[in-house]
Amino acid sequence: MPDIAENIASLKNELPQGVKLVAVSKTKPVSDILVAYKSGHRIFGENRVQELLSKKDLLPSDIEWHLIGHLQTNKVKYVVPFISMIHSVDSYKLIKTINYESEKANRVVDCLLQFHIASEETKYGFSMDEVIAMISTPEFSKLDSVKICGVMGIATFTDDENLIRKEFRYLADCFRELKRRYFPENDSFREISMGMSGDYKVAIEEGTTIIRLGSIIFGGRY
Repeated sequence: MPDIAENIASLKNELPQGVKLVAVSKTKPVSDILVAYKSGHRIFGENRVQELLSKKDLLPSDIEWHLIGHLQTNKVKYVVPFISMIHSVDSYKLIKTINYESEKANRVVDCLLQFHIASEETKYGFSMDEVIAMISTPEFSKLDSVKICGVMGIATFTDDENLIRKEFRYLADCFRELKRRYFPENDSFREISMGMSGDYKVAIEEGTTIIRLGSIIFGGRY
């Protein structure tokens, strides 16, 4: 069994200032999450809405839940009342739905725009051109119940570190360009969510502010 508390402490020791750790608890039992919680960790990430909902009420209410997996529009209403951040906003339709449900719940939900940076076609996400087209519309500026806090990306699943670095660098470049052109006065637009257990060290070198780590904390899936 992995020493979850020790793994978290060791990672936090290693992280540069300004880099947040999301402990990815998908497929992990509530008991494992509680061990991490008791060690002082509060930020957890889940991929699936149903799994998140089944765990949330069994765990302390001061956990910051991050949704990091693909989100279907018909599931938005279930997470909006409590979610801390949605990393995986990958369409205009989704962002409009989040805004609509957030308004009903009297909340403003923090969101990241997911970019398609990997060479695999199966990954979700915007291109830079799509993001620019979306945020340039008058309609976008009226979405008052979502807060765009930055960008997210998932690198190609590969051992080729040069390719991973290139993809992370591209995402960081997209972030800087958006910040310069569209969010220069917006202090909330400051997050780059990239880096998982196999590639987080490269992500840190390329400027990530949020890493999403599962197996390195909790061990492999079981």
